[in-house]
Amino acid sequence: MPVRAGETIDPDATRARVLDVAARLFYERSLAAVGMREVAAAAGASPLTIYRYFESKEGLAEAVVRERSDRIHAWLGAGLAEAPAGRARVGALFELLTRWFAEQGFRGCAVVNYSADSRGGPSAREVTRGHLMRYRKLLQQLLTEAGVADPAPVARQLLLLIEGATVVTQIDGDGGAGADARVAAEILLDAALARTPGES
Repeated sequence: MPVRAGETIDPDATRARVLDVAARLFYERSLAAVGMREVAAAAGASPLTIYRYFESKEGLAEAVVRERSDRIHAWLGAGLAEAPAGRARVGALFELLTRWFAEQGFRGCAVVNYSADSRGGPSAREVTRGHLMRYRKLLQQLLTEAGVADPAPVARQLLLLIEGATVVTQIDGDGGAGADARVAAEILLDAALARTPGES
């Protein structure tokens, strides 16, 4: 917002506002369809201010998706903390994602969308790879807690289910994709536990 006479500029608040506005516009209409002048106008900031904070449109987009990745994983962590320990947390993860898919205006994962929008450039690949690795680390942790002896390959399989359900929901609005992914995840978990000595 424009600063009134006598008011001081809060750089952190301005930066946060630009990130929020850019995140909404990029998610709703894609990175390619939104220009920096539109972001500046919607955020009540000058283009020069945005370039000072982020250097380029690519820098702004990268900052947006890094913040979004942090927000997604913080939300998942908070939601999973409320679930009972053990295998129930794997199901709880898929339940959280299914609720996210059902939200009005769901247009897929903003981080993966960024990679597609930016044609998979080096920065986009690095950011998206980091986001997916965080998922795999979380899944490995949940599988270890559930008693799976070799969690790494199962975590990768579950990640494929998550990303597949995300894309299917984004493209055709199929509200059942998350639930189907959860059923498949339970089958994979049962098979992994059956291979684990001392587990059933």
